[in-house]
Amino acid sequence: MSGQAQFGPIDLTGGLLQMGSGQAKDFVAVAAIQQRTMAAIATTEGKGIAAPKDLEGKRLADTPGSVVRNLFPTYARLAGMDASKVTWVNGDAQTLMGTLAGGSVDGIGQFVVGKPTVEAVTKKKAVLLPYSDVMPDLYGNALITSTKTAEQKPEMVKRFAAALLKGLEYSLAHSKEAAEILKRNVDATNPAAAAAELDLMAAYVAPGGSGSAIGTLDSGRVAKSIAILQDAGALPQGMTPEQIIDFDLVPKA
Repeated sequence: MSGQAQFGPIDLTGGLLQMGSGQAKDFVAVAAIQQRTMAAIATTEGKGIAAPKDLEGKRLADTPGSVVRNLFPTYARLAGMDASKVTWVNGDAQTLMGTLAGGSVDGIGQFVVGKPTVEAVTKKKAVLLPYSDVMPDLYGNALITSTKTAEQKPEMVKRFAAALLKGLEYSLAHSKEAAEILKRNVDATNPAAAAAELDLMAAYVAPGGSGSAIGTLDSGRVAKSIAILQDAGALPQGMTPEQIIDFDLVPKA
């Protein structure tokens, strides 16, 4: 972390990949924002894509370093398809949906909550292939802080995470109100789409099992995620959940 902020959200799998490659260090995750990865391939009806195997022979677009794209070879292998038969083209976040609408590609890398916006831009019914269907152990976004902050101010970290999760829980339970608040602060917000995104995200935030607190991170699941990425050659051997998560600070189930 650069020190400009004490906390930030990152995709936990993306964080693992960056840590494993040495691109990022000196940070720890202290809470899960989403219990399952929201990474997906998004397309629209009429493109002949209903299952992962249908992606063979198709053109997909995404930003070069995206989590969706980095994970695609692993997703393809676990879904029983040949990743080498898929053509990826570079896009940028602002124009991806327009590229799909224009028909120059068959699908784009996207998060599942992007479904309402895909439909608004393309004027067609969206079809999503969520990575969580074949990689259920992968977490989505997590709250991170610097290793230094975690070590020196653990109680402050716990309080911040608790407040963030409380706000997240409220916004999911009151999606329309949360969308209106967002609109008041960010002019470009489409309140209906924002509320729909929150409604879609709710299922990804709720932990599995009754009585579990939101924000929890399970070391066994993280170990499975690491093993999946190591088997795919995306992570070096020897990485452990404790390298990326401070379990002393994570909310207890």
